[in-house]
Amino acid sequence: MDRDIADPKEELIETLTQEMKRIKDKLVEIKGQIDQTQLVVDREQQRNADIATELRTIQDNIDTIPRQDIRSKYDEAIDARFRLTTMRGQLEKFQANREQLEREQTMLSQMLNKLQGVTTLSSGEETPTTTAQKGAVNIVRIVQAQEEEKLRLARLMHDGPAQSLTNFILQTEICQRLFDRDPARAAEELNNLKTNASVTFQKVRDFIFDLRPMMLDDLGVVPTVRRYVDSFRDKNDIDTKLELLGEERRLESHREVMLFRGVQELMGHSRDYASSNELLVRLDMSNDRIKVDVEDNGRGFDAEAAFTGDETHLEPRAQGLLTLKEKFELVGGSLSVSSSETDGTHVHIELPSSDESF
Repeated sequence: MDRDIADPKEELIETLTQEMKRIKDKLVEIKGQIDQTQLVVDREQQRNADIATELRTIQDNIDTIPRQDIRSKYDEAIDARFRLTTMRGQLEKFQANREQLEREQTMLSQMLNKLQGVTTLSSGEETPTTTAQKGAVNIVRIVQAQEEEKLRLARLMHDGPAQSLTNFILQTEICQRLFDRDPARAAEELNNLKTNASVTFQKVRDFIFDLRPMMLDDLGVVPTVRRYVDSFRDKNDIDTKLELLGEERRLESHREVMLFRGVQELMGHSRDYASSNELLVRLDMSNDRIKVDVEDNGRGFDAEAAFTGDETHLEPRAQGLLTLKEKFELVGGSLSVSSSETDGTHVHIELPSSDESF
């Protein structure tokens, strides 16, 4: 057997084995964090139950207990409720991380089993092993990118709306305490609560849109991209323009999702990595191959090196583009990049409008 042919397979197996070991070690660490956090949650639940009992006693003897003692006990109850809510959120975060790692562990284990069963050919042409290696690497990168995005959204949800809901509970309890003592202050707190709830509601709607905009299924990719561009322009200090070419039409659901996610990701790259102040999105629906161009005037990078260099040392933007390129190639599409430090970045995507187009 030609060692040069076998080595890439062995290297890939070694990489997957090391990654599985890392995940296993991380799972052990997270299990310890979950167990420790669960103990704190149980303790805080008991503390809340004890305080609730004491509050009922106070309510039964409200006329004989000093006002300061009542206030102190209510403050203690609010603090206990806040700690319990916070620790429950932390526990849910650890549990979500564990579930993600377990999915990755299962997927890598299946891939490793398949790779270890693949045989090589001693010819100069690309072998089934080589094809399997490339496919395996592509799948790993794509799945990891998807899971990283889910984890990012989970963290944003935990640190944003989830934390706001915790604050709502506290504000509500403050209002309850103020109704009899200071109605004007209670009304002010209720008004603040309404304002904060409106802001949080908008954030939740944004999260839902990022996860899966319902209008993508109802109206199609063009209206969805149009709305996303408008929203992006309103929320970022970037002069964003949209050009639509050809007749608006519907595509297969998975192709519309891919096009929208591609536009969404490329616009995010321009905002997060390029520090651009001008952005152009062009969507051409006029031919059998749908074309998307995203151009910015921000900080560029060495695009040629990004697609030919060592993939393990790519910057995040180049890594994201490489993953996106592989996604489109899996369904007969393509992605090309031109970029320089002075002229910004131009990404061109093409995708067949249907399976018959390629």
